Amino acid sequence: MKHEIRYGKAAVRVYRTAGRPLRGVTTIPESAFGGRENGLMGAEIEVVVHGDAFWEAYTEGDNRMVVATDTMKNFIVSASLSTRAATLEGWLHDVGASFLGTYPQMESVTMVGRELPFPAAVVPGDEPGSFALSEVLFSRERCDHSTARLHLERTDGGAVAITDHASGRTELQLIKTTGSSFASFARDEYTTLPERRDRPLYIWCDIGWTYTKAEDALGADAARYVAGEQVADLAASVFHQFVSLSIQHLLHEIGQRMLLRWPQLGSVSFEGQNRLWDVGAESPADERARVYVDPRPPYGRIGLVLRRE
Repeated sequence: MKHEIRYGKAAVRVYRTAGRPLRGVTTIPESAFGGRENGLMGAEIEVVVHGDAFWEAYTEGDNRMVVATDTMKNFIVSASLSTRAATLEGWLHDVGASFLGTYPQMESVTMVGRELPFPAAVVPGDEPGSFALSEVLFSRERCDHSTARLHLERTDGGAVAITDHASGRTELQLIKTTGSSFASFARDEYTTLPERRDRPLYIWCDIGWTYTKAEDALGADAARYVAGEQVADLAASVFHQFVSLSIQHLLHEIGQRMLLRWPQLGSVSFEGQNRLWDVGAESPADERARVYVDPRPPYGRIGLVLRRE
């Protein structure tokens, strides 16, 4: 009988103040993002531990090698205070490397993180009529956010190596009121969908990417780091400019633009959903004036992965 062991702690929410600022990010034409102060960094972190040293806990109930998941939670909190990372990926790497450095029975760990964004609030500035970003007040955002996953293994020499990684920007929700179409698709006796030469298009989208060199994901060299905020801005810019003939057409264009802007990326991926509203009412006097309602389920899903050769 073969076996594979894993266990861990999920949904550990951690909020770190006075983080190291992210500066020196390479700017792109589609985004005004050039860095962040990291006065407050939030993340939901999961650790998954792998190792044959825990096998007796399954077969014999012998827990002597088991690190309790409650201990893991406390360890994540402590390691988060020590990190000097300016990125989510770097934060996960520091915590994961600390696990492997502290517990030799752990052969490898998978670190998963979901950003909990708290951008600085806009408040009145020092000059009359001016506004500035607060250094003490932050507002929780609940729409798109960055994600990351790192798999770390201990090498024979005792070092920590990244053997798998992925970054992402998830839960983007974008609606374009005109400038999209869907027509000339296959039709048969089961087809009831009308062709639309111009339509509004509402998508939900998760975007992922990997680096050719996994170390670039950590952000130690900020000039080679791709920030999730930039990816979200690029996707919105392409959606705004591009007349798409389908969601597939749109996602491919975003992917092509990402690979053009960031040659350090090895792949990009998309999971899209068609959430286009149903037309509820139309104005007889102005064709632009309409009322929409949420569509009935189910909804369409579209996937795409682009890899450099």
